Amino acid sequence: MTETPEAPAPPADLDLRLVRYFTVVAEHRHFGRAAEVLRVGQPSLSRQIRRLEQQLGARLLDRTPQGTRLTEAGEVFLPHAKALLRSAAQSVAQTRAAAEPSRIVIGCLVNIIVTPAVRDLRRHHPDADVRTMHLLWDERREALIDGRVDAVVARLPFSIEGLHVTVLYDEPRVLLIPVEHRLAGKESITLDDIADEPMPQSFDQEWDAFWRIDPRPDGRRVPAGPTLRVTEDKFEIIASGEAVAIIPASARVGALRPDLTTVPIEGIDPCHVVLATRADDRSRLVAAFRKSAQALMTGPH
Repeated sequence: MTETPEAPAPPADLDLRLVRYFTVVAEHRHFGRAAEVLRVGQPSLSRQIRRLEQQLGARLLDRTPQGTRLTEAGEVFLPHAKALLRSAAQSVAQTRAAAEPSRIVIGCLVNIIVTPAVRDLRRHHPDADVRTMHLLWDERREALIDGRVDAVVARLPFSIEGLHVTVLYDEPRVLLIPVEHRLAGKESITLDDIADEPMPQSFDQEWDAFWRIDPRPDGRRVPAGPTLRVTEDKFEIIASGEAVAIIPASARVGALRPDLTTVPIEGIDPCHVVLATRADDRSRLVAAFRKSAQALMTGPH
């Protein structure tokens, strides 16, 4: 009697939400930091990663005293996971474009005014459904990748892999301090003036390196301040005298917080305000908004 060959095992029915969780943990190499970014509890995140590992039949991550590292299987799966998420975002965007050819969602962040470009887009495309969505500073890339928005106006740095990025304008960076700080009222300062001042931290190393200027040009590390995620918490920490911070000049925090003031910093590069879209997005509204933004968003004024 001839034996019938066994049928191949069915492909894993992957949950893309779990795949995204894995990529965030892989990026930060730390469950706690990844949980903060994803805004989920750390025990819940651990359970979701175990579910993904069960779906794949392979262990992807190992915890170590130094944080989290990818297993050999995890190293193999990571580029495929990123490709899956990109493909899913492309499918969503293209399907929406076919079903709703006149709809665009523009992501905007605090202290960046997109109104002139949005109005211009609506004026030239009166039948289009043009919407805006406020994003937190650490949602810039993820909101594009997962399809929540079609365009984001934000400040660098953030990962631009798979994105089309257009620099709209530059703006200076200034020091944010309490009004009673020893440097308040100065015409300008240098980094040497704040060499020993602690600065708040985030869970994004690239963001911290730029906004804390850490390390400094002479190689010195910046004293660590509290780890924060919400801008309002930063203002309170600085007003209380626990730390100072470098912010964009257009933030104009003093208008909202009379207990805070800013001082120009000499000898540092400005920050770049950019328009980011998915690299493969061919939407006519995305192209039209890019044109409006380039024409009308030329500075913080």
